[in-house]
Formats: sequence, structure tokens, C-alpha cells
Amino acid sequence: MKPSIILNDSWKHQFIDTLEHPASFSSWEQFNMAFQIGKQQVISTFQGLEAPKYLPTLTFHDYQYEAAEKAVQEMNGKAILADEVGLGKTIEAGLILKEYMIRGLVKKVLILAPASLVSQWCVELNSKFYIPAIEQRKKPQWEHVDIMVSSLDTAKREPHASVIKDITYDMVIIDEAHKLKNKKTKNYQFIKELQRKFCLLLTATPVQNKLSELYYLISLLKPGFLGDEESFSKRFKKREHDEELRQLIQKVMIRTRREETSMSWPKRIVETVPVHFDQNYYTVYEKLSAFKHELKQLQGGTQAGFLTLTLQRELCSSKEAALLTLSQTLEKNISYPQIIIKMLKEIITDLAGLNPHPKAEKVLELISSWQANEKVIIFTEYRASQLYLQWFLAQHGITSVPFRGGFKRSKKDWMKQLFKNNAQVLIATEAGGEGINLQFCHRIINYDLPWNPMRIEQRIGRVHRLGQENDVHIYHLAVDKTIEDHILHLLYKKIGLFEGVVGELDDILEKLGETSVQTHLSHIFSQSDSAGEMKVKLDHLTSIMNETEGASSYASN
Repeated sequence: MKPSIILNDSWKHQFIDTLEHPASFSSWEQFNMAFQIGKQQVISTFQGLEAPKYLPTLTFHDYQYEAAEKAVQEMNGKAILADEVGLGKTIEAGLILKEYMIRGLVKKVLILAPASLVSQWCVELNSKFYIPAIEQRKKPQWEHVDIMVSSLDTAKREPHASVIKDITYDMVIIDEAHKLKNKKTKNYQFIKELQRKFCLLLTATPVQNKLSELYYLISLLKPGFLGDEESFSKRFKKREHDEELRQLIQKVMIRTRREETSMSWPKRIVETVPVHFDQNYYTVYEKLSAFKHELKQLQGGTQAGFLTLTLQRELCSSKEAALLTLSQTLEKNISYPQIIIKMLKEIITDLAGLNPHPKAEKVLELISSWQANEKVIIFTEYRASQLYLQWFLAQHGITSVPFRGGFKRSKKDWMKQLFKNNAQVLIATEAGGEGINLQFCHRIINYDLPWNPMRIEQRIGRVHRLGQENDVHIYHLAVDKTIEDHILHLLYKKIGLFEGVVGELDDILEKLGETSVQTHLSHIFSQSDSAGEMKVKLDHLTSIMNETEGASSYASN
């Protein structure tokens, strides 16, 4: 079968008409102007970056320029930007995006960020890079907007997800990309299905607990680059292949640490603030231990251990947090033996009669010792503690605003503005504090200590970042003779977490094996039958962490 060829000669008539009526030609001045504009748009070489010439008001640090240049010239626009918290990954991503737009290689762009950062991304791209990014609204026009900034949570939901997956993007940028570390999640599957030519993944913590997390990130960026998962795991768990893995990762990841820059950074001034329970609090704490042993005899160790572990951690935060969990436990387990129900009710009664929490009083003492209206961020693990702290501070004339992951984007922006312009204190839960930039504040109180040390670095990075003009003061609270005291001793004293910037921490956690540090700790605290057994296990874990402390990281060298 021969396809028919239709010749269209209509151009001849237009051409002849133009020759007969020369006035339809553009003037020489117009032609020359168009020619000069065309010359300006021609990129004569692909060496170096053109974008900085178009951004005269922006000054880039050497490491930012080098990162952008490497991503464009060596990585073909597919890179993990993994600089430490506060070094300006957003600026690097903006520079890379601008470069590709100037070269005419990128027009359609999707930027996915935590909800609290969507507005910030739009402001920075528009004001600093003159990139017309548009914030996703209730009814986003995915097909018609060239540069859309959206939260990942919104984009992955229907009806949006189906529309987005049908669009071919020139570039996709994902902020806080460590949320994609688990291939089984909806987040991971959604990103995997996106059609894109170039891709940037931004994360300060490419490895939080397991090396496999890095494998999944790189597989999203360049499928097949590290081979199949089974072969990767078998080959690179052996130490003799460290250098090979390091070289592979360097082809897709750019990671700069503070000590590698020539910049002068504000100091981190760290203070451990001990908190003392009164006898009534210690009595309740010991009753929880007795409850664990009783429940362990009846139902086995695992459930009893983890429930008690949670309750003891909550008691160290606020009695309200522990009361909430105890009440919910009673409601869900009405079939408990009478002896267990009696113990739980007795503990609830004791909790209700306790004095104001010593930690809250210590926070009040700290704030009162500073200059009037000096701003501070308080991080807590529990929403009940967040609400209690807000109430407690209000009773003493201290204004505060809450900040948590469940807030809508507009409310998060409002809370940040209230904190900046009105309130003295921002009380954030872990999910709420992710991604917010608050350089105008230089004091942080770690009201509760997380068991993943990388989260401490993320907390501090909210204020210890580019633009911070003051030394950063960090206060971490821990109740002595409790589970918090053990955590403080292990994570924050023996491995020197707060000695300075966490640089090698990902190495330490990585070499603990495929089990996360939280799992190690949870097992030790929940399954130990005595203080002596707990101490032996903690000392063993400490020795493992100390042995690997000086090792070089896959993700940084």
C-alpha cells in the first residue's frame, strides 16, 4: 500500500503577493531589531551557566553555582540536591530551572513541596528568578499553567493525579524528597508514574536509617541506574565495594556540608537543661513500669512493652498526653482483666492530681530569663503537649501560636506571619516543623527528644541556615531518672550529636544495618526486664555507634 502524498502549493500565492506589494515587508529597523534580539537569545556554548547574567540582583555562593553547573552539564538535569539543611537547595534548584528555561529546553514544570512551603517556593521563584510560578489553588488548571507549585499530598489525590500523569513535563522538582524513601507508599508510586524529561530531588537527609532508602531515591531519578534491588543489596552490603558505590552515587547526587563551604556560619550554642520530677510524678512513672510487668505476664512482652514505652515517654512530655493515651487504651480494651483495668484507672486518677508539668515550668523559667519578647520555637512530639503548653504559657502572659502538619497551607502561612509579627513563641509538632524557614528566630527548645537524631538536625536547620545573623541557642530538656535520661546519655552525649553540625550522622545510622535506630531503642526499652539489662543493651548500642562515628559517608564523599 502506497500512502497518498498531497502537495500544498498555497505558499506560492502568498510569496507572489508579497513580491507585488513590497510594503508588506517589515522595515529595515524592525528587521534589525528582531535580528539583534535573536542574537541575544542564541546560546553559543553549553559550557558554564547563562542564567546568572539574567539575574543581576542575585549573588550565588560558589558551592551553589558549582552544584547547578554540575547538575546541568554532568548529570543531564537529573540530580539529587542533598546539601545540609540551610545551605540553600531551593536557590540551586531555581538556578538550574532558570538555566534550562533560558536555553529553551524547559517550559512545562511541576514543583511538589510540603504544603507549608508552596507559597514560599512561588515567592522565591517569582521575586528572585523572575520565573512565573503559580501556586496550586482549589481548582488548579494543571494543563494550562506552565509552572505549577503544589503540595505532594494534593497532587497525588484524585481527580488531580490522573490529570497530572497524562501531562508530559519538561522538569519535575520535588522538595523534601526523603518522603519518597519507601517504594510501597502512594507518594513513591505517584512520582514514579510522572512523565518528565528532567528531575530534581531535594533532601538534606538522603539516608535517614537505611541504605535502601538511597536506592529507592536514585531509582526514581534514574530507573535501573543501580541495577535491581536484590543485586544492589547483595553487592553493596560488602565493605569492599564501598568505593564503587560512592562513585556511582556521585554521578547523581550533589551534597555540600557546612564545613566544606568558605562561609562563616553562626555558632550553635547548646545547653542541656535537666528537669526533675517531684515524688508524685516518679510514683506514677514507676506504676507504669509495674503495669508493664503485669500486662507482660498476661499477654506477652511486645504489646505491653510498647504501650508502656509510649506512656512513659508521654508522661515525660505532659500528663495530658499520657491521660489521652490511657483513656483511649481503656476504651479499646474493655476486655482487659480486672486487675489491669484497676491499675489503669488508678494511674489515671493519680495523673489527674499531679501538679503542673515540671518541663512546662522549666520552659517558662527559660523564656522569663531572656529579653522581653525574644522569639523561640518549641518542638514537641505530641499534640496534647502542644495544646497544654499553649494554655500554660497563656496563663503567664506569654503569647504563642501552634504549628502542626494537619493545618491547611493557608493556616500555616498565617501562623508563620503571626509568629513573626505578634507572638513570642511558636509551638511545633514534628510534622508541622518540617520545611519552615524561620531565620528571624535564633532560639530553639527541644521539649521532647526524638529517637531519630536526623530529626534534631532538621529542627535546628529551621533557624541555622542562610540568612541567620545571630548565634543559634539550642536547649534540650530531659527528665532525669527516666527514659529521656537514657536517650540523652546515648544519643546526645556519647556520640556528641550537639557538638556541632551533624555531618557524619548518616554514616553512623547507615552502618547499624537494615534496622533503624528507633527500632533498636524501642526494642531495648520495651523488652528489658530490669534497669541492669537495659544498661547493658544501651552500652552495646553505644559501642556500635562510636565504632562507626568517624567513617566516611556514601552520600557525601
